[in-house]
Formats: sequence, C-alpha cells, structure tokens
Amino acid sequence: MSNLRMTSDLRRQLILGAAKRCFARNGFAGTTTKSVAAAAAISEGLLFKHFPSKAALYAEILAEECEADPELAHLLGQEPSTATLVELVRGMVGHFVNISNGSDQEEAQRLRFMAASHLEDGEFARLLYGKIADLIGPTFVTSLERAVEAGDASEIPGEPLNLFWFAHHAVLTAALTRLPGTPCLEYGDATVLERQLCQFILRGIGLNEAAIASHLDRALSSTPGQSVARESA
Repeated sequence: MSNLRMTSDLRRQLILGAAKRCFARNGFAGTTTKSVAAAAAISEGLLFKHFPSKAALYAEILAEECEADPELAHLLGQEPSTATLVELVRGMVGHFVNISNGSDQEEAQRLRFMAASHLEDGEFARLLYGKIADLIGPTFVTSLERAVEAGDASEIPGEPLNLFWFAHHAVLTAALTRLPGTPCLEYGDATVLERQLCQFILRGIGLNEAAIASHLDRALSSTPGQSVARESA
C-alpha cells in the first residue's frame, strides 16, 4: 500500500513537471491536457485520474509555487498577531501593485486569466480560491482574532474569512484597472497607492488608527512582499 501511494505521488509530480513545461512554452490557451499527457509519457485518461481538468493543473502549479516561496513560508510561520496581520495585508497589496506596474508580464497574464474565469465558467477561480483559503486563511483569521484580543481591532460580525476576500477583491480590481497600456483609472504614484490601499483594507477589517500607525510604517519600510496571494493572480 505504501509503495502504491508513493508511486501515485511520484506520478502526480511528474505530471505537474510536464505541465509546467507546457504552460511555460505555450501559455494556458495553447496547452491541452493531451499535450501535457504526451509530455509526461502517459495517457490522457491517466492524467485525468490525478487532475480533472487543465484549470485544475494550472491552479495546482500556482499553489505549489506560492507554498515554495520562502517569504510567504516565513510569514505564515510567524506567531499570529496584529503585526502578522498587517504584514499579510501589506504583502498582498504590494504583490498586486507590482503586477499592475507591468514588472512581470507572466503574472499580469495570470491576473487576466483569473478575471476572465469569473466571466466564464468560474472553474479556475473556484479552485484557486479554495487553495488560497487553505494556505493563507488560517493565519489571517487567527491573526485578526489576536488583534481583537489585544485591543488593536474591533470585531466585525459575520464570517471572518470574508474580510480577507473583500481585501483580496479590492486589490485585484485595483490592479486590473492599471493593467491596460492606458490605465482605466489614474491612481497616481504607486507608492502612495500602496499605502492608501493598505490603510483602506486595515480599517475595513477593523483595525484602529493607533494599531495601523504602529505597524504599517514598519511593514511598508521592509522589503515589499512579492508572494502573498501570488496564486490569486
């Protein structure tokens, strides 16, 4: 049983490796499950036993990239606290602002694909949201609870993870407005925009002004995060 399990896990990783090469070479639209199966030297039917669709393959690759990022791993390994919560928000905002600056065309294309998924069948977005929730959700929720206990935030009734999604949707939409060659909106200086977005989100999830003043400047002065919620793009 153990050997069968190991064989299955190894096969899964081989499929993912083949899929990464195909997506890198041909993009999402130009890659098919048939081409991935051929690159992995397996049948398409065997591929579907591990991944039900091309979208599932792509979402898993992005999630693995995010999990392997040392900056995110370090942040998620921190003790849940107000400071961790602010760092998490700052990292997410910084990531999306950097994408919308045009610094990484591959990430920009992923962001466009995420947006398009909402207007089509939603499969990719649903898969990715689930992976983000599993990876980042517990740290966000627990850190928010600690902030409330410390008197740094007011408790907002309702599902606490929704506050993370509201924050995510705000920065996702802000990034999308800046992606075209001629931006849909002129937000002004990116550094000022990043601070405004952080303040907007932190207030929205319940942090008080004293806590924001205490933690945000420190977070913004550190190396900008590139990984938090990367798979969401």
